[in-house]
Amino acid sequence: MPLVSMTVNGVRREVEVEARTLLVQFLRDHLRLTGTHVGCDTSQCGACTVHVDGVAIKSCTALAVACDGATVTTIEGLQNGDELHPMQRAFHEEHGLQCGFCTPGMIMSAIDIVRRNGHDLDEYTVRKQLDGNICRCTGYHNIVRAIRAGASAMRSGQADA
Repeated sequence: MPLVSMTVNGVRREVEVEARTLLVQFLRDHLRLTGTHVGCDTSQCGACTVHVDGVAIKSCTALAVACDGATVTTIEGLQNGDELHPMQRAFHEEHGLQCGFCTPGMIMSAIDIVRRNGHDLDEYTVRKQLDGNICRCTGYHNIVRAIRAGASAMRSGQADA
């Protein structure tokens, strides 16, 4: 079995895995980082979104061996001690979640949206950029509001992730 080595949430990890192990399985089953969710296994729902080398990807379609040497950030890696990342805080304050299943993927995608589009996001841009992230509980109104608030908070120097 191949030895996979990557930095996950700031910690260097080395684990022997089967060559067919998906990144989401590596994170959940081998590292016990269960904030990354498996929703569809077909890259359609976005619940498994993580950052690999600073870019959001859907971890249900990436092989762990393909991420060898990469830097991976999961939802667990955003928080700084007891302090939530501004996007996490915005989801809480703007009621951008209901059951919470999609929330980790939404937050990871939201941070990537800000990275790619800047801090001044209009509603149309957020809705268009969220294509590929599915929430079955809401009409997305509060999610969009949370992302816009989180983007603004990130601009204010509260975080640059």
